[in-house]
Amino acid sequence: MEKNSEKTWRCSICGYLHYGDEAPEICPICDAKPEDFKEIETTVRPERRNPGHERVVIIGAGIAGVSAAETIREHAPDAEIILLSKEEGLPYWRLNLTRMLAGDFQEKNLPLHAETWYAERNIDLRDGITVTRILLTEKAVELEGGDTIQFDKLIVATGSHPFIPPIPGADLENVFAVRTADDVRGILNVIDENTNVVCIGGGILGLETAAALAKQKTRVTVLESFDYIMPLQLNPEGSEVMKQHLGKLNVEVVAKAQADCIIGDGHVTGVHLKRGQLIPADVVVITAGDRANAELLEEAGLMVKKGVLVDNFLRTSNPDIYAVGDVAEHDGVRYGAWAPAMYMGKIAGMNAAGVPTEFGGIPRSHMIKVVGKPMLSIGVITPVDGSYRMIEDYADGGYRMFMLRDGRFTGCLLLGKMKLLKPVRKAIQARLDLKAMLAPDTTAQDIADFLSAS
Repeated sequence: MEKNSEKTWRCSICGYLHYGDEAPEICPICDAKPEDFKEIETTVRPERRNPGHERVVIIGAGIAGVSAAETIREHAPDAEIILLSKEEGLPYWRLNLTRMLAGDFQEKNLPLHAETWYAERNIDLRDGITVTRILLTEKAVELEGGDTIQFDKLIVATGSHPFIPPIPGADLENVFAVRTADDVRGILNVIDENTNVVCIGGGILGLETAAALAKQKTRVTVLESFDYIMPLQLNPEGSEVMKQHLGKLNVEVVAKAQADCIIGDGHVTGVHLKRGQLIPADVVVITAGDRANAELLEEAGLMVKKGVLVDNFLRTSNPDIYAVGDVAEHDGVRYGAWAPAMYMGKIAGMNAAGVPTEFGGIPRSHMIKVVGKPMLSIGVITPVDGSYRMIEDYADGGYRMFMLRDGRFTGCLLLGKMKLLKPVRKAIQARLDLKAMLAPDTTAQDIADFLSAS
């Protein structure tokens, strides 16, 4: 392949790559402006192909699958698009499920788009469809019942499922996970102001679920097996700030709490801990993380670890099959979050439409809703060795922590005000060098002022 003479531009916010003499007027992935792009060196890129009338089948109609379908239609007006959804009804905003649980979001607003939206874009949405096999030789997917659908390109956006630890009693009545709208409906049907709820797992979903149920006036206890809540997203200092805030919402947090069984006779009555304590519970919600829905891909012989492995173009080990969202693992990372799923869906859609586009990876970031204490966790949040420096404060009743490595910006925690959100994301993506302004007495406010002005 000959060396490409066009320039290559990388978006400093989401990592999207653009080819051309100038940066684009707007990033098609995250809406960044031209000044947010930087020119990078590159030698080759795949040739653009004419998609013609190719058929693209998308398995999964979450935000990744719908974003892929929308993007394909933008770039390949003649392509045939078939979007398969396992759930009944229209694709919906899964990230708003905890808001729905809290009573802050009406179910009628849950769909991503009206039914007419798909018809207007000639996207063949088929709901209530279960795919049982991917047939590589035939380039087809097999459906429950035996029917098959041929494809030229396949995008797998099957998402993930809740991880249910092997706890005796997890199959009792009134034990739930929070993954689908049906899960939320089920919980809302069995709670009232006198309900004791135990959430097993103190990560983002566990805290959002707990805060949502507290808004419904239930009595909520969160069990976290680690030393503090949200150990993947917060450091101990930030976790303590969040715990104090949850206390004001009447959510009790019990750390170092390992559930060894769920007690009940038909339906749940409590959760027993390994240390001997019994926590009363009328309802248990298990929020202990998730696992990729990669069975179809693994059974087809594609390479799967935490998720199915994809390259920078989000292709699996089969060049005609892409994977996006929670089911995909890129460069050792399975993101498992809404925003990366949307980005990956758009990029896979562009590639399937014949517009070569690379996913350069993005700093892992997490935001929290519902709880009432906005949070951003991005990049490295705990020092690995002496090359890291952590600068923190407790401004405005919240918490700010900036992580530097050899003077470069590598991570940040924000609890409370979010005015630094965009400059922080840009600075971490660019690994901003702050050595010139650092001193032994540099404060978190100094860094905040520098970021705000940059």
